[in-house]
Amino acid sequence: MSTNPFLRLFGLGRSDDGKLPASVRADRAVELVRDGAALVDVRESHEWKTGHAPQAVHIPLGQISGAPRRLKADRQVVVMCHSGMRSRTAANQLRKLGFDATSVSGGIGAWQAAGGAVRR
Repeated sequence: MSTNPFLRLFGLGRSDDGKLPASVRADRAVELVRDGAALVDVRESHEWKTGHAPQAVHIPLGQISGAPRRLKADRQVVVMCHSGMRSRTAANQLRKLGFDATSVSGGIGAWQAAGGAVRR
């Protein structure tokens, strides 16, 4: 567990309490999902239809308060959007609901560049 703020800033460590940092680089997000974290895509339906990660659960940002019905409370959650802005908001809301959640910095483009699958 890293307490170095520089490492946490770039998604390389964990927070002091052992939980995921607020956001992670896309390569770390790909690792987390491969290791069993849930992936939530908070983009709107028209964005989702242009391409999404095959294992992602689609929950638009405006519906994120209903996420507990679709996610397991004991599973880490990685949240993605187009650029990383909405996913930060969603990850923050999920943390308030008791989930260990983080946002993918750079969104779906960064996810794909880091080797994450995208289905069109």
